[in-house]
Amino acid sequence: MKLIVGLGNPGAKYAHNRHNIGFMALDEIARQARANPWKERFSGAFAEVNIGGEKALLLKPLTYMNESGRAVQAACKFYKLDESNIVVFHDELDLDPAKLRIKKGGGNAGHNGLRSITAHIGNEYTRVRLGIGHPGDKALVHNYVLNDFAKAEQGWVETLCKSCAQNIFLLLGEEDSSFANKVHLGLNTL
Repeated sequence: MKLIVGLGNPGAKYAHNRHNIGFMALDEIARQARANPWKERFSGAFAEVNIGGEKALLLKPLTYMNESGRAVQAACKFYKLDESNIVVFHDELDLDPAKLRIKKGGGNAGHNGLRSITAHIGNEYTRVRLGIGHPGDKALVHNYVLNDFAKAEQGWVETLCKSCAQNIFLLLGEEDSSFANKVHLGLNTL
């Protein structure tokens, strides 16, 4: 069983922020897989789902980004999951918009949500890095990630999330390269 985590900040104020693309991807996975209704559990929004005949767990930490690890740790402890069973969808400044990379372990690249998860459960979990682009100046990063996607960006954001949801079964089956290829093929329809 896998725990699929989407990173973001709770509340309507943040719903369409670049920093919340992890929540957006998880919402689309839940919608396409017809997940059970979201419940408040483990300091987050939690749902169970069946993907490719296998039970999976969805979690959107509602602890704010910097404390995401508390929610992930609580779910892992309850279900007795180790870090190898965790998949985290998150925004990535160092990737061009609409690009996706998958990484197991490694550094956190300054991402506070990843830093928190690593501090609480360890480092060897799978990260699905969803590119949002960089504003070009480090001083602009905070405002950039906490601003909504521009109207012109909505097409690729929706397509990226839909393509991730359509192909999530590959990622859960440890077929990371196939997942990435299929998602990128889905983006080529733009």
